[in-house]
This record gives sequence, structure tokens and C-alpha cells, in this order.
Amino acid sequence: MVWVMIYLVGLGSIFSLIFAYYNFQKGTKMEHGTPVMRDIADAIREGADAFLKREFSLSIPIIIGIAILFTIIFTPWAGIAFLIGAAMSAFAGLVGMKAAVIYNERVANEARLGVERGDPSTLGKALNIAFRGGSVMGLSVGGFAMFGLLLIYLIVGMLLGYANPENIVEMTSWAGLKFVLFPQVLASYSLGCSSIAVFNRLGGGIYTKGADMGADLVGKTELGLPEDDPRNPAVIADCVGDNVGDVNGNGSDLLESTIGAVVASAVLPTAIHTTAINASIPISTELVVRMMQYPMSFLGVGLLACILGVAYVLVRKPSNKLSRELNISLWSSAAIIAVVTLVLSYYYFGGQDFTGVEFKFGWISPWLSAMTGVIAGIALGMLAERYTSEQYKETQNVADLAKEGPALVIIGGTSTGWRSCLPACITLGGAVILSSYFSGLYGSAISAVGMLSFVVATVTVDTYGPISDNAGGIAEMSQLDKKVRDITDSLDSQGNTTAAIGKGFAIGSGVLAALSMMMSFANVGEGSGEINILNYLALGGAFMGVGLMHWLSGVMLNSVCKNAGEMVDEVRRQMREDPRILAGEVKPDSNRCIDICTRSAIAEMKKPVLASLLAPIIGGFIFGPLFVGGFLLGTILDAVAMATATANSGGTWDNAKKYIKSLQAELIEEFGEDGYNEIHNASIIGDTVGDGYKDVVGPNQDIMIKMMATISVIMLPVMNAFNLISYLK
Repeated sequence: MVWVMIYLVGLGSIFSLIFAYYNFQKGTKMEHGTPVMRDIADAIREGADAFLKREFSLSIPIIIGIAILFTIIFTPWAGIAFLIGAAMSAFAGLVGMKAAVIYNERVANEARLGVERGDPSTLGKALNIAFRGGSVMGLSVGGFAMFGLLLIYLIVGMLLGYANPENIVEMTSWAGLKFVLFPQVLASYSLGCSSIAVFNRLGGGIYTKGADMGADLVGKTELGLPEDDPRNPAVIADCVGDNVGDVNGNGSDLLESTIGAVVASAVLPTAIHTTAINASIPISTELVVRMMQYPMSFLGVGLLACILGVAYVLVRKPSNKLSRELNISLWSSAAIIAVVTLVLSYYYFGGQDFTGVEFKFGWISPWLSAMTGVIAGIALGMLAERYTSEQYKETQNVADLAKEGPALVIIGGTSTGWRSCLPACITLGGAVILSSYFSGLYGSAISAVGMLSFVVATVTVDTYGPISDNAGGIAEMSQLDKKVRDITDSLDSQGNTTAAIGKGFAIGSGVLAALSMMMSFANVGEGSGEINILNYLALGGAFMGVGLMHWLSGVMLNSVCKNAGEMVDEVRRQMREDPRILAGEVKPDSNRCIDICTRSAIAEMKKPVLASLLAPIIGGFIFGPLFVGGFLLGTILDAVAMATATANSGGTWDNAKKYIKSLQAELIEEFGEDGYNEIHNASIIGDTVGDGYKDVVGPNQDIMIKMMATISVIMLPVMNAFNLISYLK
């Protein structure tokens, strides 16, 4: 049985990484663009590398310090697992981002050559290249995540024998703390992934939005320059930000969501086993082991299915029907997973004794819970599209409000984001109820695994967006034929929709993963149990959790404001001191803007990262595990609403601006040139407000709640042994 899991995960991760390497190399061998295009692409690449070097100079000492701390407090295996998790997340983000900066230029060049040839299939061919570039990120996320997890399982689980529920407890050498070794090591691996993800997502988000807002506020609003105009010194920094934030950050985010879900679903069976034994219920140890291995096998199937789905899109004849092409990999991967995992569920659970577990419908129950997650993930993506795409009335109504000025644009976009919370929360709440009905405590964790089983396809489609966006920037800065920019704009427009879908998917999967980890916290370890939310400690913790998440949102927005403010001052300074820049006679100093964004992003990310790591630990040392359980619940519930509202409001404002631009001729005819400019500027202001919402606050909420839940699981034995309130009693 265990070898089936090893083969599925091993083959899935290895084939994913081989396929990623093949697509990476294929991009390097594609034809470069013009010398000007190549110079711009090189500047983007150098800026992205500079950001990562400075980020690693901050993150690596912290990562090593935490690993040493885990080694001292718990076991060397916890420290090693933490380092492996950080390494896997860093490798995935680095490889994906390197591919993105290569494929940016290749997409723009394909569009250029197609226009020169008059090829009617150019749009489809350019999409195929952008999709291939995105697949490197997607395949790297799935491959590195599961390869590292398999490595931990083979060493700690099998070699040392700690994956068996009868062998999971060990005394540490420090203060005689008793803890569950295998879940502790798995959680340490998950936290390693989270630590890199929060650096990439938060630091990259602050960077990209500072650059984007600086470029828009001065270049578009004050000077009336077109988007990605080469005279704007912040444009290169904006393109760099797309790669470090939307590619590197998003990939790391979904990688740690995947690991969080599979770790939580592998940890929970140990809690079910312990609970049953304490209640004198004769639970089958073999069944518990199968429950631990099933989620990893499920993800192995998901990797193999997504490889087929991605490959199918790449080998078929390119089509100009963008939405259909991008959805093929998602739907085909999900269909393969649904069929194969049904057989997998029967293999693992058919004929087993289910005494002590709440499998309502026997062997098929875990599969039903997983499919609930798959359906919920697809539904969340569709809801995000419904509230952000320019094809629907929500975004069109916000665009119409621009005729009345920026105030109503902001109010309308905020209203859209808030209203989108209800269907999203109904979807997630329904998924939790239904999956738990099928499989009890195990159900919600497996539903998160199901939702993330096609993460490779999701990240591939999502990464396609910033690659297309950068391709448009390169085309504009290189002053290529307007038809080239029309092609890249078409790709980018579809990319905005896929980005909104990706954010909805990331939020939903992150919430379910954090909820599963919270359940692990509540049910694993000596002295823990169900969280009584009416208890004064848990209730007080819930209030503080809500407050912390709002405070973190405010801190992140303030960081974006500081970064954007510095960028605005710099762009204004360059334009004021050298009028030749605006005349197009000399190049602006883009490197100065890149350096400002990099320094500001690294400096501003420290406070929210430290707060996320330390808040549950400090709360646990003062008030104990029950307080932390309520605290985690508060953070999760607040994050659902905040992340959904900010992501969808930002997406609505972004696409409302693009919708207005698509109606330029009609609006000029109705309101005149000046009237159109006022309407367009109102939408730009709304989009600028939304930049910090959708790319900083929204996506970082789910990373932080997962990180807080994971550190709580790891530190649970210390909280049990040392907390102030227990001494006061």
C-alpha cells in the first residue's frame, strides 16, 4: 500500500519537474526580439534578480535561526524539515520567475513576427507561448512541493518508523516535552514553505504595487502618458513587480496551501486514532495509516493528471479562442482526477473496518469529501469571474459610475467586493459542512486536498496573466506596431480574468487549509481537544484574531502607500530635473526606481511577518492553547471576508478601467475628448486604489492565517507545558 503512494507522488513530482525543465529550456531556445526588446527584457530580469537577492539576504538568516530553534526545542528532524520546506518553496518560485522573464520577451516577439507575416493565428500562437511559460511555474509548484514532502515521509516516516500511529510519541531532550513527532515534523515542513511564501507574496506585492501606483499616478494621471510608455521611469519597475509579486509570490502561496492541506489531512488521522484509543474504541491502526497516506496519493494523481492537461493544451493546434484554451487544462485535469481518485479511494478504503471514524458512506466517503473541495474550488473561481470580469454587469456598472467621478467608482467597487463575500462564504461554509458530513473531522481536510489537487493547472493559467502583461509592456516600450500591442492586450485582458479566478481559488484553498490545520491544533497533542468557542479564553482569542487581521491589512496598505509615495516623488523629480525625458530625447533612470521599490518592500514587510509568527506564540504562552484555538478561528473567519472583498474590489476596478478603454471611440463621440479623459482618469484612480487591495491585502491574508495555524501546531506542546494562566489557576 505504501509503495502505491510512493510511486504516485514520486512519479508525479519527478515528471512535473522534468516537464518544467523541458519547457524552461524550450523558452531559452526561442528567437529573441529586436535589440531594443532584448535590452528591456534584460532590464526586467536584472531588476527581478536584484529584488530576490535582497530578499534572500533578509530571509535566509531568519530561516536558519528558526531551524536551529526547532532543533533545540524539539528534534533535529523538525529543523531539517523546516529547511527543506523553505528550500522547495524558494526553488519553485525562483524557477518559475526565471521562466517568466524569459517568456515575456518571447510572447511579444511572436506577436511581432505574426503581425509582420499577417498570420491570422498569431493570437493563438502567442497564447500558446505564454501558457508554456506559465506551465514552468505551475509544474515547479506541484513538483517541488510534493518531492520535499515525499522526502520527509521516506526519512522520518518510514526510515525511522514514525508514520505508524503506534510509534508517533517521543520525549524530547528539552524540558521533557511530550509531542507527536511525525505531525510535528510535517508541520515544520509546511511552515518552511509558508515562511518563504510570505516573503515572496508580501514583499513582491508591496514592490509591484508601489511601482504600479507610482507609474499610474504620475505617468497616466498627471502627464497623460500611455500605459507602459518608455518615458515613464517607473514602467520597468512595474514590469519587474509583475514577476516578483504575481509570479513568484503567487506560486509560493499556492505551494504552501497545497502542503498545508496535505499535512493537515495527514496529521488529523493521528488525532482520530488517539481520541478513539482514549475512548476505548477498537480503531484499526491500518485504517489510520491508510488515511495518512491517502491525501499524498491523491495529490500524486493530481500531479499526473495536470501534466496530461497542460501537455494537451501545448500539443493541440493553437486557437484564437482564449478562454476555451485556458479552461481546457483546468477541466481536463479535474475530470481525470475525479475518475482516477474514485478508484484510488476504493483501493485505500474498500473492505476496511470503519469503527472509530465517521465515514458516512464507507469507502467512498473520502472521495465525496474531496470532490466537494474540487467543486467548491471551481465555484469560487466562477464567482470571482462573475464579480470582476468586464463581461458581467458588476464591472460594467462600476465603469458606468466613472462618468460621475472617482468617488462613485471607489464606492461602487467597494460595494461589489463586499457583496461578493456572501456567495463566497456560502460556498466555503457549504463545503465544510458537506465534506464533514461525508467523512467527519477528516472530511474538511480532504476537501482542501481535493481543491488543490489540480494546483499545477491553476498556477499555470494564473501565471499566464503576468507573462502576457509584461509582453504588452515590452511591446509598448519597444514602440512596436500598434497591432502587436492589440494582440498582447487581448492576452492580458483574458489574463486579468484568470488572475481573478486564481485569487479566488487561492483564498478558498488557503482558508480550507488553515481551517484543517486549526482542527489539527485542536485535536493533536496532550491536553488538547475540541475548541469551546463560548469559553471566555477562546472567545477573547477570537476577538483578538479578528483585530489582528484588520491591523495587518492596515499595515500592508500603509506599506504600499509609503512605497508608492517614494515612487511618485522619484518620477516627478526625474521629469522636473530633466525635461528631455518627457521629450523622449534621453532615457529615464529606471534603475533608481527599481532600487527604491526593492528597499522599501524589504523594509516594510518585516512588521507583518513578525506579527504573524509571534502573535499565536505569545498568546499561547500567556493564555494557553484554548485561547490560541479561538484566536485562529477569528483570524480565519475575518480573512475569508477581507481577502474576498479586497481581491474582488480590486479586480473590478482594474477591469472597469480596461472596459472604459475598450469603449474609447464611443465615449469620445458622446462626451468629447476631454470628457473621455475625465472618465478614464476616474477609472485609473479606482484601479490605483484597487492595486493595494487585490495584490497585497487580499492574497496575503490566506498566507498569514496558514502560517499562524501551522506555528500553533508546532508550538502546541510548549503552550501546554508553559502558559501563564495555568500557573495563575
